[in-house]
Amino acid sequence: MSLAEEVLQLIEDAARQQAFAKVQTVWLEIGQLSGVEPEAMAFCFDAVTRGSIAQGARLEIIRLPGTGWCMACARTVPMTEVFGECPLCGGHQMQVTGGTEMRVKELEVT
Repeated sequence: MSLAEEVLQLIEDAARQQAFAKVQTVWLEIGQLSGVEPEAMAFCFDAVTRGSIAQGARLEIIRLPGTGWCMACARTVPMTEVFGECPLCGGHQMQVTGGTEMRVKELEVT
């Protein structure tokens, strides 16, 4: 719920700075390794935007894949969990390089 409230705060801050009155669509990027459940975010977003400039806005969630650097293979590989093993060599010396983020990518406003 707090993450959805933070997204709404970002939207309201942007509305004050850019003088728009209504949000039609929000594009939100959520990384596979971020720990954010897209379905829960959608539910919470609907709840926290009631009575705001984003009430009724469509939430478009863009899922970003997890990626990591395998120190044993010296390659970038896909990751499905933070402490997972390398899908190429089975090694566990992995450094996450992508898929941990969550950000508002774009707003459609009027």
